[in-house]
Amino acid sequence: MQSRRIGDVQVSAIGLGGMPMSIEGRPDEERSIRTVHAALDAGITLIDTADAYHIGADEVGHNESLIARALASYGGDTSDVLVATKGGHLRPGDGSWTLNSSPDYLKQACEESLKRLGVDAIGLYQHHRPDPRVPYADSIGAIRDLLDAGKIRMAGISNANPEQIREAREILGGRLVSVQNQFSPAFRSSEPELELCTELGIAFLPWSPLGGIQAAGSLGGAFAQVAEKYGVSPQRVCLAWHLAKSPVSIPIPGASRPETITDSSAADTLELTADDLAVLP
Repeated sequence: MQSRRIGDVQVSAIGLGGMPMSIEGRPDEERSIRTVHAALDAGITLIDTADAYHIGADEVGHNESLIARALASYGGDTSDVLVATKGGHLRPGDGSWTLNSSPDYLKQACEESLKRLGVDAIGLYQHHRPDPRVPYADSIGAIRDLLDAGKIRMAGISNANPEQIREAREILGGRLVSVQNQFSPAFRSSEPELELCTELGIAFLPWSPLGGIQAAGSLGGAFAQVAEKYGVSPQRVCLAWHLAKSPVSIPIPGASRPETITDSSAADTLELTADDLAVLP
């Protein structure tokens, strides 16, 4: 698989999003483990998770623990796999998502993530979402402190606007390596962030790159037409479209079945022509 850069690390051009394996509607653990192993077999070396990917209030970090078990049980070498996790979102157990980006909370959340992942330093730690009750500079300052302390190797942010990207980059002393925002053919409002990341050379990680768990299976229109031309899935075309958007784009489709992530991983071999891109949105 072709590679792209996050900071000073080369990762696969397609990543694996772990969220569907731990939230509502999740599969049994055996299938989730097989899904992670299928991703590794396909050459994927970027896995995205978060401490908030769980259902019950008593299972914080469910997905982080699952990813750690999957990596530990894989028969091959995983030394080049970058696990990216996030802190600052919470799930109280009633189906809602809440926020806590206070510096003290973020630092404690990072410590807990370190334990669940079983590592001395987290490869990529990302501020999950801005908390309106906490000055953004304070939240990113906590991420900077974790970076300086060696608790994390690289720092990223998620769900940020261009102003916040610039602010985070400044607070981190130029060490901001990634921005993870929602972006898909159906959700284009993060185009300015993608353009800014391209300009600054910061990795852009589109989450829900296929339009979300419910929409991914029904991706059609021009994507279906181009897919028919090449004899591949519309989802693979969509991920190839992401790769063609910018050299810093690294889509992280969520998956809970081995077959879907295996199909997604092949998007890097699909070279869309100018004519293809002209008919795609």
